[in-house]
Amino acid sequence: MSPVAADWIMATRHSFICANAADFLPQIQRESVDLILTSPPYPMVAMWDDLFQKLDPAISLDTTDEALDAFAKMHAWLYGIWQSCWQCLKSGGHLVINIGDATRSINQNFQLYSNHSRILQDCLQIGFQNLPNIIWRKQTNAPNKFMGSGMLPPGAYVTLEHEYILILRKGPRRTFTDSASRTLRRESGYFWEERNSWFSDIWDFKGVRQDLTGKPGRDRSAAYPLELAYRLISMFSLKQDLVLDPFGGTCTTTRAAIAAERNSISIELDPQLQDSSRQSALQFRETGNAYIQSRLKRHANFVENRQQSGKKLKYFNELHDTPVMTRQECDLCLREIREIEPDQDAFSIQVEYTAAGQVRAD
Repeated sequence: MSPVAADWIMATRHSFICANAADFLPQIQRESVDLILTSPPYPMVAMWDDLFQKLDPAISLDTTDEALDAFAKMHAWLYGIWQSCWQCLKSGGHLVINIGDATRSINQNFQLYSNHSRILQDCLQIGFQNLPNIIWRKQTNAPNKFMGSGMLPPGAYVTLEHEYILILRKGPRRTFTDSASRTLRRESGYFWEERNSWFSDIWDFKGVRQDLTGKPGRDRSAAYPLELAYRLISMFSLKQDLVLDPFGGTCTTTRAAIAAERNSISIELDPQLQDSSRQSALQFRETGNAYIQSRLKRHANFVENRQQSGKKLKYFNELHDTPVMTRQECDLCLREIREIEPDQDAFSIQVEYTAAGQVRAD
């Protein structure tokens, strides 16, 4: 039998902070965060030039030499963010960064600016351990995606259709010494077929269009899809853990944390974008529940296909009334969102979930 109490209603809290991450991160209690998941502004990508120049007016991009200096200054600012992340992250916690490299021509001099390797270098200097990373392939069918001299050698350039998901850990692997944390760990598990897909080093799904036209606030964000955030939160944290995003943007991390039954903090500099994202999170119930249902439906399809091929599943998850591949999946528990409401303060929302054992694949 599952150790999860069927009548226990789980709740999570999600805070929305409008601030410069460099100013607010030092105010977060030291070693209080379990997972940091973020996508920062990308150095040397034109859409972020104005932001970086506001953060550091010394940044200039007029000449090739100045461009290399600008690249260094942009990462110097981000270095302070990664230092603050180290301070507020618990031992055994993870820092997960979605970042893309940049290609750019300045004074007709085209080159690659390797953001991912610079961030890795900086985080290793701070003390993080580098774990196996993920390459996220973001295919595009745009007719103008090819760069350089067209069909004639040697002046054409390889197109960048991938980004990196850097996975870093503070200190040794997290341990679970009490029964409550071990129970939450079992409940936070993933299906066998999800394990095989999620922990592959290449992810292959489309990104999110970074155009916020028609919405208040800035024109673009470094948004990633809900699927990406939900996977990473499920992989590197437990239910009830605290997830932090220093560059909240459209609050995809927050919405994924809601669906995954984690608490969260989102920091965003733009007040209009932060407010619209909070309103979006308040309306996430239907979308979140559909996503949770889709996870169970995918598992049901896996079970059906396996059984039709004559292969057995040895174990059974009673909460979801479904066969599973391993004993570790027997206590896996998914809850739907019951309600999302504003909290007592104006900067947070409260989420309550259905009792355990109430969710089945339709």
